Amino acid sequence: MTSIDEITRRDALTLTAETPIRRAVAQLVEQDVPAALVVDDSGSLIGILTQKDCFNPALTASYYNEWKGIVEDFMSRNVVSLPAATDIVSAAEAFQTHPHRVFPILDGEQLLGMLHRSDVLARLLKMG
Repeated sequence: MTSIDEITRRDALTLTAETPIRRAVAQLVEQDVPAALVVDDSGSLIGILTQKDCFNPALTASYYNEWKGIVEDFMSRNVVSLPAATDIVSAAEAFQTHPHRVFPILDGEQLLGMLHRSDVLARLLKMG
């Protein structure tokens, strides 16, 4: 069975919980990614900041012409991740089960990168 290792993006955008939310939103937009991994000082995954999470601070900023808050205020803490050893079919099934566009990929506690739904679909197309 094909593993997800080959299509895991190891250059995923990472942020700290203390990053100003405006800077985080700008990085998501500039890098055209659906989410950023939030890590602590040791590089451990503590959350994820998605484009959807960013709408509230962005709308508030558009109303009041002022950005307020840091990533920690808006990030999702209950992160659904996949282990590095996950096969491509199991990853596809996870995308069917969850509404997420990306999953962080972990090897034990070590963060390896991000798996994108579009990359899994493309791999399935190539396999079939």
